[in-house]
Amino acid sequence: MNIIGKDIPRKDAELKVTGRAKYIDDLTFPNMLYVKVLRSRFPHAMIKDIDISRTKNNKGIVTILTYKDIPGVNVVPVVLMDQPLLAEKEVRYIGEPIALIAGEDKEATEDASHEIKVEYEELKPIFDPVLAMKRNSPKIYGKDNVFSHHRIRRGNIKRGFNECDIIIEHRYTTSYQEHAYIETQGMIAVPYEETMVIYGSMQCPFYVQDAVSKILGLPYNRVEVIQTATGGAFGGKEDVPSLVASQAALIAFKTRRPAKLIYSREEDIESMSKRHPAVIHYKSGVTRDGHLNAVEVKYILNAGAYSTLSPIVLWRGTVHAVGPYKCPNVKVDSYATATNTVPCGAFRGFGTPQITFAVESQMDELANKLNMDPIEFRLKNILRKGDRTVTGHLIKDSMELEKTLKKAAQIGWKIKKEESKDYIKRGIGVACNYYGVGLGAGGKHLSKAGAMVSVLGDGSVNFAVGTTEMGQGMETVLSQVAASELGIKYEKVSIVLTDTTRVPDSGPTVASRATVMSGNALIKACKPIKKSITDIAAKMLGCAPSKVKLANGFAGFEKKRINLDDVVSECFKEKRIMSAQGWYKAPYTSWNKATGQGKPYFIYSTGTNIAKVEVNLLTGEVLVKKIVAVHDVGRVINPQTAAGQVEGGVLQGVGYALFEEMDSRDGKIQNTNFSTYILPTSKDSPQIVSVFVEDPYPEGPFGAKGLGEQPLIGVAPAITNAIFNATGIRVRDLPATPEKIILELDSRQGKF
Repeated sequence: MNIIGKDIPRKDAELKVTGRAKYIDDLTFPNMLYVKVLRSRFPHAMIKDIDISRTKNNKGIVTILTYKDIPGVNVVPVVLMDQPLLAEKEVRYIGEPIALIAGEDKEATEDASHEIKVEYEELKPIFDPVLAMKRNSPKIYGKDNVFSHHRIRRGNIKRGFNECDIIIEHRYTTSYQEHAYIETQGMIAVPYEETMVIYGSMQCPFYVQDAVSKILGLPYNRVEVIQTATGGAFGGKEDVPSLVASQAALIAFKTRRPAKLIYSREEDIESMSKRHPAVIHYKSGVTRDGHLNAVEVKYILNAGAYSTLSPIVLWRGTVHAVGPYKCPNVKVDSYATATNTVPCGAFRGFGTPQITFAVESQMDELANKLNMDPIEFRLKNILRKGDRTVTGHLIKDSMELEKTLKKAAQIGWKIKKEESKDYIKRGIGVACNYYGVGLGAGGKHLSKAGAMVSVLGDGSVNFAVGTTEMGQGMETVLSQVAASELGIKYEKVSIVLTDTTRVPDSGPTVASRATVMSGNALIKACKPIKKSITDIAAKMLGCAPSKVKLANGFAGFEKKRINLDDVVSECFKEKRIMSAQGWYKAPYTSWNKATGQGKPYFIYSTGTNIAKVEVNLLTGEVLVKKIVAVHDVGRVINPQTAAGQVEGGVLQGVGYALFEEMDSRDGKIQNTNFSTYILPTSKDSPQIVSVFVEDPYPEGPFGAKGLGEQPLIGVAPAITNAIFNATGIRVRDLPATPEKIILELDSRQGKF
């Protein structure tokens, strides 16, 4: 049985459903200290003095550390290297770390955090990302508060608009989105004589290793990082665990005792990374026959006080700024600006949900102006094989957006007029999207992956990769890849615990790259072992090695077959290679920063969402009744796991569209728990119809591309387009809360 494309049970299911999985807060060590972070209460201020005299001798307090106690460099090593681990002279956002308090119990450190006196001199803050770019605004980064600027130039934008018959121009805004992972940030640092060992919840252990080594001034081989079971991440545990781990490690380094740091939910929401709020000015024009001819975009992200991953988030959003459509004349300028607010960074979709909301709203409105069906209009403009993207990338492989659009329409593009009655209005909306798989030209220095495979004497297999399991099913999918490549039973394949001393660096577990990158590295590692097995099996079967078929624990030739365990035993007797390492480098990508032209990604996943909604005209509430989600992600390795990814992504998209509004006033987040930051629940979950259109990617493991980000990206615009279809209200500010809908309805009284 070929297990690729089969619903194989998850490797981690039993541990998690029985409660035996060990998360970071489940771990304790002898003589362990508890750490509390002292944070700024001002959005922008100079630190004049920190008085710890009243607290350093408190019962249960062991030490209080500031930036002066850092033995290495006081920087969290992410992209622009502008964020300190602990503030020195100046604080730039509410919640910025100032000092670390270590005590014998949580209560002692909590009490001490309220007693430490910090003298501030308040400075003028800036909160608005657009105003931050003004010449007379307070400066918190460089001369213009711009962390990063990207652009695309294609064709002649002025001539392009002159040729258009219909032009629309609008401003769109989106809010913060909280990751809402079920497990908050947490780390334990344990000092040994020669090494510092870090345990924690994370996506990228080698990022953490890099950060801790720099903070402590230690070489990499003296910093060991072990990922514990991770209760959700969604991008929120990409870069910021480096900060959390370094805080715990500094205490452990100075006290020579284990140090545990677990953020409370309030602390996590107040100070940890978010999805960037965006301001988008979007102008687009079409000819009368429905062809997109010109697009001009100004895309501004509120990056917060430090850059973190904003330059890369912004770059991806720039690449995707025209959506999966052909357009001969394009001008895009994008900016990530510094403000005195919580730093924003990686979140599932990585800069594309914001811009896709604007893209698909514009496409829908253009179709309406043309009196053209939204599906038909998109079919006239979508990218197909042989087309060039607006960056000049010639699409050669695996681009079946057309099939996703037609399949989604076949399933869900129908609604009866009589379904709307009285104060309940029903509507339907569509949105397309695409997503560049992997880090692309913007992160090409990280576009590699390693894997190690060992077949043991009894025929069982261990494999090691540096990518991480965080609920998405990576362990299961890669086990299927290894089992299928070697022909060994899935049950006999195990993954090695993610530990930087035991696994190769496979790059970060981000950007929907784990399957294609680690999967390919794994196949490369299997190749020499597979040759050993087929060579020996051929001798045992009396045939040429090329004639041997390996599958489901057996080697076969014609009607003969032998157990692979016996073949493996012979391999060891013959001293054949049974352990190997594989290394995979991503295909070529390129980017011209001046023009925004090049091949930014080696392949794209695509998808179409259709949403059916009910809008209550009395309350403004929107109920999403159904989402049809059709995706082309290449060959689907595990359909059940893939469907789970889609269902989770859809619900996150529903939250982004309708519920998740962060109340931030004067730089302070007001709703720091889940009673006031509203998330969709099972009650709000629509019927989800998940379908995959499989167009295998020749360079992917068994034809796979990537899925992780894709399911969320197009959900919000499909919903807001459905709201327009139901009510005539065009949503341009996310989330579309009942209050916003009611205000629009009140302004349009008598039109229903």
